[in-house]
Amino acid sequence: MILLDTRALIWIVNNDPVLPAALSAVQGAIRAGRLYLSSISAWEIGTLASSGRLKLEIPAEIYVSRAFSRAGVQIAALPPEIAVRSCSLPGSPPSDPADRMLIATAMVMGLKLMTRDRRILDYGAQGHLPVLAC
Repeated sequence: MILLDTRALIWIVNNDPVLPAALSAVQGAIRAGRLYLSSISAWEIGTLASSGRLKLEIPAEIYVSRAFSRAGVQIAALPPEIAVRSCSLPGSPPSDPADRMLIATAMVMGLKLMTRDRRILDYGAQGHLPVLAC
């Protein structure tokens, strides 16, 4: 069971290069119907696109809709428990609120967080959550 962080989601949707082990893990998770995406990633994609930091050839709403509706993809809920948990993560988590929401989601749901973000990978290496580099 894998939760993609926003950049990992973008790279995979765009067929950009990712590590072979990560791609294999994503393919396995899709086949098992256990690849998770967070609504926070939808928000981040919208924010990146509207600010011009992410160039999309289609409107962000369509891009997100297509990514989130792919076979084998589940939407990770964002209940109040996860929102509150993101504010009291153990250790020294990244300060970015979206990263904290993704971390809390992975923790609460028992998911492995796939990322290339060094801060999240380091946080995982401290034993706070399972991570997978992509």
